[in-house]
Amino acid sequence: MSAATTTAPLALSLRTTLALARLFARRRDGDRLAAALPLASFALVTALLLVVLGGAQAFFRMDGPNAGGYVALAVIALSLLVAPLLTLGAAAARLSARRRDDRLSSLRLLGATRRTVTALTVIEAASVALAGAVAGTVVYAGLAPLVGLLRFAGEPLGAQMWLPWFWLPAVWLGVALVAAGSAAIGLRGVVVTPLGVRTRQRPGTARGRRAIVAAVVVLGAACTTTGLGTLGEYGGFAAVVAGIAGAFACGLLALDAVGPWYVRVRARRLHRHARDVPRLLAARIVLEDPKAAWRQVAGISVTTFVGVVAGAGLALAQGSASSREDAWLLADIRTGVVVTLVVSFLMAACTVAINQAAATLDRARVAVSLDRLGVPRTLLAQAARRSVMSVLWTVVVGSAAVSAVLLLPIVGAAVLTQPLAVAVMVAVFAAGFALVRAGASVAARLTPGILARPERAL
Repeated sequence: MSAATTTAPLALSLRTTLALARLFARRRDGDRLAAALPLASFALVTALLLVVLGGAQAFFRMDGPNAGGYVALAVIALSLLVAPLLTLGAAAARLSARRRDDRLSSLRLLGATRRTVTALTVIEAASVALAGAVAGTVVYAGLAPLVGLLRFAGEPLGAQMWLPWFWLPAVWLGVALVAAGSAAIGLRGVVVTPLGVRTRQRPGTARGRRAIVAAVVVLGAACTTTGLGTLGEYGGFAAVVAGIAGAFACGLLALDAVGPWYVRVRARRLHRHARDVPRLLAARIVLEDPKAAWRQVAGISVTTFVGVVAGAGLALAQGSASSREDAWLLADIRTGVVVTLVVSFLMAACTVAINQAAATLDRARVAVSLDRLGVPRTLLAQAARRSVMSVLWTVVVGSAAVSAVLLLPIVGAAVLTQPLAVAVMVAVFAAGFALVRAGASVAARLTPGILARPERAL
């Protein structure tokens, strides 16, 4: 009797959750963009992840006298690409959860239980991520033959780019679990304060202790790159490779930790010295949520870091070789650096577009309110664009500085100041600015649609 009494409410709750999930899947026209963007981004995350894993697999399978060098290149490239992959995946998860929070908080206010809200969140997040992962696998199937044409160690990668079939379900499951976990973590605010979520009363924070943590991490990474000789004496070549990869990964994580705090400090200064309305609005947009402002340019932060490393790598690969295998290795270093940079830019482009589109949709209510107060739409667009570009300068300079600090003990100032290295860095900076500018312009095109249907934002 007791078991039956317990089972009945659970079955009813499950039926209710599934019914709500089906209703949420039938989105209105205004929600289709918010649904398509995370789906596309999860597809890109999966496709690039599979391509990167396929390339790493090919490098780990290489033999010959320089096999250790190829393994080192693969490990360093993976350490540089993990951060942008995580950033892109997090952007997709946040955008997927953006409208979901509003709907779920409304359900909580109407009396939905914590269990129902949690189950609904996990089902919706995992289903979107899983659909994107499957679509990304199709994209990977189209990219793998093209990437397989690249030549390493004197021959094309070819069929080595294809991963074993049993890796695919594992990757799909991993992407779905990451999305579900991210949504469940973000659900805490909905469950605890549904009214605050519904009325947008969750200000973004960026505490100063982030700067202390980031400084300690960068200092530790710099000490690691300075002591590579000692690492080599005690741990051999593997320890040196692990030290370099770990230092680069820690540098990228430190940038992501300190970014929102530094953006807030910079925006406060701009707010105090604003000379016109667009600058004032831009500073207020950043101060409203420094984390969101940072996320809009975080992809360029990673690409700038990778660009400095790429410039140093290309400069080092200019040397002469004493054997055919060494000549192949130098040529392959150049190819690997370019491929890593291109993949990083692809992920940065998608991250910038997703985060700026999400920021525009999140500010829909503010845009409608300002439009009704008579603020010119051109001024709104100018303020939104300026809020992004003002943050970008500090991001690029900070990322380049951290990368240079970690590289100096490894390659020396002479390599970093070579014309080729400087040219690559300048090209990366210019491309990064153009990328963010293009993303801001694309995101600005969403505003007319928002203002044309203001009832959807209110």
